[in-house]
Amino acid sequence: MINLQGICKTFYLGEQAVHALDHIDLDVQQGEYLSVMGPSGSGKSTLLNMLGLLDRPDSGSYQLANIETAQLPEVERAELRSQYIGFVFQAYHLIPRLNARENIEMPMMLAGVKAVERRRLADEVLERLAISHRAEHLPKQLSGGERQRVAIARAIVRKPTILLADEPTGNLDSRSGEEVMLMLEQLNREGITLFMVTHDTKLGARAHRHLVMVDGKIVEDSTSDGA
Repeated sequence: MINLQGICKTFYLGEQAVHALDHIDLDVQQGEYLSVMGPSGSGKSTLLNMLGLLDRPDSGSYQLANIETAQLPEVERAELRSQYIGFVFQAYHLIPRLNARENIEMPMMLAGVKAVERRRLADEVLERLAISHRAEHLPKQLSGGERQRVAIARAIVRKPTILLADEPTGNLDSRSGEEVMLMLEQLNREGITLFMVTHDTKLGARAHRHLVMVDGKIVEDSTSDGA
């Protein structure tokens, strides 16, 4: 499903080069559950952005579903992103002036899905994530856990095959965080490939495969039975 070979990405802080990704090699099969851990600045979020086609490598190959993506025009990268990838962020990234249902509908609107179908699909995921009663509420009227549920609903409404979660419980209390993790893990059991960046070693240990990054390199790639 995912194949990275020799992926490099360098940023510059003034004249200082920062090797955010340093010759990354990675193979991921459909349905895997991976955690990505490491200290701040190790390249975790850069790797997630690369996987999500939000950034391009300076060199190397990234094949997604056997399609070489590194040199694709941005329009085609956006189409692949829309077809295969969902994102869940620590900060939710909901649009403040839109209610929960409208936030969930937004990626479908951008994809040209008709209004009646958008409403039907949004209501399906609202029901699934037990937040139908909050559909008309603005983000500021929702708890942190509810906002993250809306963000997850928005990420999965188009049925992606890959879900990229960057510190998905970072802004949540322990109870809400556990609820979010159970939702993500249920999606994984249904076949979604789940990548989770986290600083929390206990959360990271729940994954079946663990990547540890240091200075832009994957220094450990191990597997376990997970939770």
